[in-house]
Amino acid sequence: VMGLVGAGVYLWRQNGPQFVAGSQKAMTEGNDYGRQTDNQGCLTESVARHQKAEGFGELIKTNLFLRACLEASRPTPAFCDDAPKPLEFMKTVEWQTAQCRRYGLTPQKQCGQLFQQVQQFCVQRQLSGAPEEDTSGTP
Repeated sequence: VMGLVGAGVYLWRQNGPQFVAGSQKAMTEGNDYGRQTDNQGCLTESVARHQKAEGFGELIKTNLFLRACLEASRPTPAFCDDAPKPLEFMKTVEWQTAQCRRYGLTPQKQCGQLFQQVQQFCVQRQLSGAPEEDTSGTP
């Protein structure tokens, strides 16, 4: 056990600062991208990044990009309509699996984590009472 702790400390000292810097960069990129698109545009870009990601660290950065992007982006009508509530465990698994298939992503690359970001964003938006974009054309 002590050997694992020591190895973890060593790896963090070697790679931690680079990981933190990369994570901050991903969030900044997500925020910048989000200011120019809507929720669906953020998801589309994140799926493309997820497909190219190599390794666990890049997958985490893609999740951070998506979350920051969603927070900064314009609402997409009906974007959150099918996202299950946090405590709906079976629906969550089914929904994440269906989304992974829909976008051509594999469970081996932790695609459920990507859609967990969408789910959390949608729940947060619902709790805050943020309205979806009005598409009726009336002011």
